[in-house]
Amino acid sequence: MPQTKNLKLCCARRADVPDLFSFLGNPSAMEFTHVHQSPQECRRRVMVHEYFRRRDGCAPWVVRESCTNRIIGWGGLYQDPFEPGWGFEVGYFFHPKAWGKGYASQLVTAGLAVADDELKLPEVWAMAHPENRASQRVLEKAGFIFTRPLPERTRLLYRRNR
Repeated sequence: MPQTKNLKLCCARRADVPDLFSFLGNPSAMEFTHVHQSPQECRRRVMVHEYFRRRDGCAPWVVRESCTNRIIGWGGLYQDPFEPGWGFEVGYFFHPKAWGKGYASQLVTAGLAVADDELKLPEVWAMAHPENRASQRVLEKAGFIFTRPLPERTRLLYRRNR
C-alpha cells in the first residue's frame, strides 16, 4: 500500500467503518461536505467506493497516521459513484484531531501520483466549499486552478491538468 511521509494509505475494510464514521458522521467535522447519517450509510458509501476501485483503478483510501496507526482520514483519487459525471477527482476528509498537520496535502499528492503515473489521466477535478479556505489552499498548492463556482452545490470547482 502507498505511504507518504506521515501516512499509510490502505484499501477500506468493513472493520474500518466505525472509525471512519467517528468523523464522517460528525456534523462539525464535515461542516463543508456530506455528513453520513448512520453507520450503515457510511458502510455502504465506503464499500461501494471500494467496489469501484476494481473498475477505475482507484478509490478513496483509509488514511492511517504512520506513528500511531490510527485511522484519521479517508480520501484520495476517485470517481464518485454517488454523484457521477465529474470525472476523476481528489477528495479528503479528516478527523478534526488531524487538521492543520499537512496531511491533506500529502494525501492529494499521493492521489495525483496515481492519476499521473498509473492512470495517465489528462485532468483531475476537485471541489471546495467557498468558505473552506484551508481546503482551497490545499488544492492551489497542489497545482489546481479555480475553474468556476457551482452555486447549485455551494462549491468551487477546481481542475488540474497533467
